[in-house]
Amino acid sequence: MNIRGRNKVSPEFNMSSMTDIVFLLLIFFMLTSTLVTVSAIDVVLPKASDVKTAKSQSIAVSIKKNSKFYIGDDKKSLNIKQLEEKLLKLNPDKKSTITIRGEKNIPYQDVVSVMDIANKNKFKMVLAVKGN
Repeated sequence: MNIRGRNKVSPEFNMSSMTDIVFLLLIFFMLTSTLVTVSAIDVVLPKASDVKTAKSQSIAVSIKKNSKFYIGDDKKSLNIKQLEEKLLKLNPDKKSTITIRGEKNIPYQDVVSVMDIANKNKFKMVLAVKGN
């Protein structure tokens, strides 16, 4: 009595479908990474050892020398009072994150002033630094 199955399982694995998926993912990430840009004034950022990124909607506040504040890529400088008014206009629902981008050698008080505005108005905030 010959009781053997007719179906034989092949021990080979076909990698062609796996390489297609990896190739499509590679193209997807290459295309989406080129679309990410930061709209802000160019400043020289200080370095930090542990860098984390913010993933929510963000408003960049750039601080340059002589206490000049800028929002986003707007070239018009603001004083601290105008900065608070403009942030309240841009972020009425307080869901956006304020990204503080201070130049390397600015007075510490300028950064603290922006942090005070964010705390007073209950904004989320992030300090931008340059990675290693």
